[in-house]
Amino acid sequence: MIPFPEMSPEIFSVSVFGFELALRWYALAYIVGILIGWRIVVAALKRPTLWGSNGAPMTPRQCEDLLTWVIVGVIFGGRIGYVLFYQPGEYLSRPGDILKIWQGGMSFHGGLIGVIVAAWLVARKENLPKLRTADAMALGIWPGLLLGRIANFINAELWGRQTDLPWGVVFPGYNAQNCGQAAAEFCARHPSQLYEALLEGVVLGGVLLWAAWKRDALKFPGRSAGIFFAGYGLARFVVEFVRQPDAQFVTEGNPLGLAWHVSGYGLTMGQLLSLPMIVAGAWLISRSRRV
Repeated sequence: MIPFPEMSPEIFSVSVFGFELALRWYALAYIVGILIGWRIVVAALKRPTLWGSNGAPMTPRQCEDLLTWVIVGVIFGGRIGYVLFYQPGEYLSRPGDILKIWQGGMSFHGGLIGVIVAAWLVARKENLPKLRTADAMALGIWPGLLLGRIANFINAELWGRQTDLPWGVVFPGYNAQNCGQAAAEFCARHPSQLYEALLEGVVLGGVLLWAAWKRDALKFPGRSAGIFFAGYGLARFVVEFVRQPDAQFVTEGNPLGLAWHVSGYGLTMGQLLSLPMIVAGAWLISRSRRV
């Protein structure tokens, strides 16, 4: 097993007029991931040969305008998705806590829905081709996923189930009750955040860039978006097998934390939400082959 490295979730903090302001790794991951993703999309838009005879779906300036609304969609969709998918009862009893996003609680699937809604509204307003716009956006999402999962690891959150594999990590802050018969200091867990960073960031990002630059994927409307949807859905579905279930789903009769189950067999919430992505991605890829 590997002891958790001594890392603080905060990069630095300063006091301004009596208020404590802090820059966290998680916030930096969002900022840097969005900036890298934006530059990748702009680089693709500036190469009309990648897009075929119809050219790029938008100008770099329109991409900047779209970026603003995408950020809004990520924040609102991610928070509302977390409230509705994971802890609706708790937040409905204290609706004021919904606004306290600094206390944590964001859903990727909710953020994705927010981004889709924001992009659809902008594409409709600017008369942009919707599928080709989605293809462009798919190229820029993976850096945020990669850095965001690394930030989850630094925060010691979204950790995995217990394991005796040599790369199991002893995360801080969890007592022996969480570890079954093991003492807390010997309770190693899967670093599921890093598994997701590898699959959702490095592998999926590499496939998207390879398909766009080497396999003419952007010339087939919907193909890159389909690769992203199916690729993320599959990666998340697989990692959920070793990811610690959300506490609100774990009960005496449901130790695996399944959101849907019959006689102990079923799917976690992450897997339930990923299945529609896999189906939608496969449909988009299949559709692009007929265009």
